[in-house]
Formats: sequence, C-alpha cells, structure tokens
Amino acid sequence: MTDFVRTEIRGRIGFITLTRPKALNALSHDMIRAMAAALDQWRDDPKVLGVVLQGEGEKGLCAGGDIRYFHEAISAGRTDIMDFFADEYRLNYTIASYPKPYIALMDGVVMGGGMGISQGATLRIVTEATRMAMPETAIGLFPDVGGGFFLSNLAGHLGEYLGTTGIVFGAVDACEIGLADVVVPRASLPELCDRLVNGDWQDSDAVLDAARTFARESLPPAGLAPGKLAPLRSVIDEHFGLADMPAILKGLKLEARCEYSGWAEETEDLLRTKRSPLMTCVALEQVRRARKLSLADELREEWLMMRSVFNLDGRTGAEGVEGIRAMVIDKDHKPRWQHANIEAVKPEDVARFFDGERHGADNPLLALGQ
Repeated sequence: MTDFVRTEIRGRIGFITLTRPKALNALSHDMIRAMAAALDQWRDDPKVLGVVLQGEGEKGLCAGGDIRYFHEAISAGRTDIMDFFADEYRLNYTIASYPKPYIALMDGVVMGGGMGISQGATLRIVTEATRMAMPETAIGLFPDVGGGFFLSNLAGHLGEYLGTTGIVFGAVDACEIGLADVVVPRASLPELCDRLVNGDWQDSDAVLDAARTFARESLPPAGLAPGKLAPLRSVIDEHFGLADMPAILKGLKLEARCEYSGWAEETEDLLRTKRSPLMTCVALEQVRRARKLSLADELREEWLMMRSVFNLDGRTGAEGVEGIRAMVIDKDHKPRWQHANIEAVKPEDVARFFDGERHGADNPLLALGQ
C-alpha cells in the first residue's frame, strides 16, 4: 500500500487499485512507481497467476497523468519531470510485455495515462459507463503513453482522427475499433473479481480463460450507448488520410456541404477552436510515423517529443505549459498557442519534434525491449 495505490494478493490474483478518486485517479509519479514495483514483484511469484487493474470510485479507472504536477514542475524550472515520463513509459512497456494475464477493468473515465496502463492488457474490459479518449491536443500535448503505437494500429485512418481530435467515445466503439475486448455490466465487475479470487486455478491460462468466459456469458449492460464511429469510417478515412492538417481542414469545409455535413462542421470547429494548432499537426505526424515503429521505439520517441512539448530542449516553446495553464490551472480556457491557426504551423515546426539523434545515449529508454 502506498498513497493512492493499493496492491494486494487475493487468492492467486494480484490486484492493483488506484485510490485517488477525487482526482479521477490521475497518476502521480509515486503511483507509477508503486504499480511498477508490484508488477516486478509478482512477475516471478508463483503464488500470483494473474493481475487485475481497477480504479476506486464511481467516476472511472484513470483520467490520465497528474498534469497539475507537470505545470508546477516546469514553472519552477525543474527538469525531473522527464523522470516521470521515463518511469511511466517503462510501466506502459512492462504491462504490454507482462508474462502473466493482466486484466484491465476500464470502467468509467479512461483517458490519456489511463489508456497507457490499459491498452497493453491481455484482456481489456469496458462497461456501459466507459468514456475513452486520448485528449492531449486540447492541453498542448500529444497522445503519449504509447498512444502513437496503439492509435497507428487501428484500421484505416481512425488513429489520425482520434489522436488529433481527442474525441470521447464509449464501450461499443472501443470494442468495434479494437481498443477494448469485451463489454461487461459495471455492476458485474465485483462478481468477476470474486470469481477470479475464489477459483481453484492451476495456471495463468486458466485465470484468463475464466475471465473471458465470465465476460462472454455476462448479460448485456443496460443503457449501453450505440457506437458512433462505425457509420463514419468511410468519411474519416477519406479526410484524415489526406496529406496534412490544412488539407484535412479544407476537406472538412467541403464536406460541410455534403452527406456528413454535421460531423464535418463539428470536427472542423473542434480542431480550429479547441485544440492546439501545433500539437494537432504533431499528433498527425506522430501516428503516421508510429506505423513503422515497435512499441519500444515509439515510447523512446515519445520521451524525446515530451522534452520538446515542455521546451526542455530549448527549441520549441512550452506549448504544454500554456495549455495546462489555460485549461486546468487558471481555467480561463483561452490558451495563447504559439500559432494563430493550423495553417500557420510550418513543416519545420513539426519536424523539430522528430529530427536529430533519436536514440542517443541520453535517452533513458534506450534499453527498453532489449
């Protein structure tokens, strides 16, 4: 047990419970370290056959990283914030490569860092209350925690769409596009945990089979909202497969006079008025580059990109500091972005996030995946 994370073994199952519900279980550095320590300990513990991740409280599993800490640290001139990201990305990789079943109960709000500790799970369970997103461009960041990797692996150009807009979607969409595996009623999650705890399991495969069987046999959740992405797949692919963000916006403007006019107008307005012009362009490039990268390589890239977001490389301007200030600290919702609009973002502005020696000796994730 540490502040905001409870780790315990019940039966043959290791439970990681995030216990910071007043902050939507936002991840602090200590929480990340506690999760990593538990997983390291249980990896070779023969008493533990599987791991369950869950969040305390009604609102959700995890809304992301502790962005207030990011702002405070950078404003105070501290650079140890990059240790936070190095440890978080190591945890993301540990989860994705964990040798025992890791079952993520993705109930309620699951965004940003919450996606990072869930997407690598062996079994990703969502509920009728799930609200999922990678909303980083709204605060001057980009979809990190492996976001480039798992978004780039979605069909068509869904990754570009979700990564740049940061839209929120529910359980049906999550399962249909491949960001979740199965829907279980929220009220049934305690029963699932009890069954895993009380079962006489011989090995890890039996634990995973039991969880999958329970999920498959569960009654459909009441009040499950229908998906909204499937009917838009063709138009999303048409526009978010275009060359760059200005071309995408131009296409959306033209689409506003066609069949998907409502969606096009809403999407264009979102990108123009509620997202960082620079970071929408960076996120588009990130997802496209990630299609050629392993998860380990993408996490190494993201660590370097994060240095640029907070201007720790002295070349890019602290877009993330301004976004967090406007949306979370002062809450004036009037960020002073570096660029007046997306058309003002130059190719070299985006290239700075990706150029140079990417896997140099100063990258703390150099050995990841080796």
